[in-house]
Amino acid sequence: MKPKKKQNSSNASVRSQNQFNIEKVHAKNAHVLSRENVFLFIPNLIGYARVILAIISLYYMPFAPVKCMSLYSVSCLLDAVDGNVARHLNQCSKFGAVLDMVTDRSTTTCLLCFLSAIYPSWAIVFQLLISLDLSSHYMHMYSSLTAGSESHKKVSETSNPWLKLYYSNNIVLFTFCAFNELFFVTLYLLSFDQESYGIEIPINVIRTLTFISFPICVIKQIINVIQLVGASQNLAFLDVEERERKREA
Repeated sequence: MKPKKKQNSSNASVRSQNQFNIEKVHAKNAHVLSRENVFLFIPNLIGYARVILAIISLYYMPFAPVKCMSLYSVSCLLDAVDGNVARHLNQCSKFGAVLDMVTDRSTTTCLLCFLSAIYPSWAIVFQLLISLDLSSHYMHMYSSLTAGSESHKKVSETSNPWLKLYYSNNIVLFTFCAFNELFFVTLYLLSFDQESYGIEIPINVIRTLTFISFPICVIKQIINVIQLVGASQNLAFLDVEERERKREA
């Protein structure tokens, strides 16, 4: 019985020490945030507004296409605002960069999920697009932050030239992202009859926008593949470097 009591006493001591360490970390974090609250940076507040608009758009998605796409489009367009505000106010942050990327991926994924339901014969295509979008951006984000970059939008000079052009030129980045979303938005609108719109929107205009945006959407997916391959190579390079350092230690 005595060894058991000793073991219980030891476990209690370890739990007490762990609790003390956790409280110490929380106190330190609270002290850091009291100096400058990153969560309340203006661009991050814009990011929260994007999330709210996207959630409301999901509510209208099954039955009110114009309301849904109006809210969805504003949420997407604000993506071009928060980054500029962050740079102008010197409020760039890793949290903001991740929030921006996660919001983009989440909104697009929700729309593609809905498209896979209303176009069941094309469901596998939408599922593959979701997988490519999530995997390429996650691996690119992870490899960028692991390599010490402040943002996934800052690529090295040795990166693929198409990827450099995509991330280094804001006009190119905005154009590809906007037309990529436009293609999915028009597919969504075409799934409803005109009476569901509530306003007069010529169906030929929507079809024309679909055909115009389609090739840019395809190129955007090719860029996603390039991004996925490049991020995989960067992570493998970091693995080799880390293994060599461990062998030398």
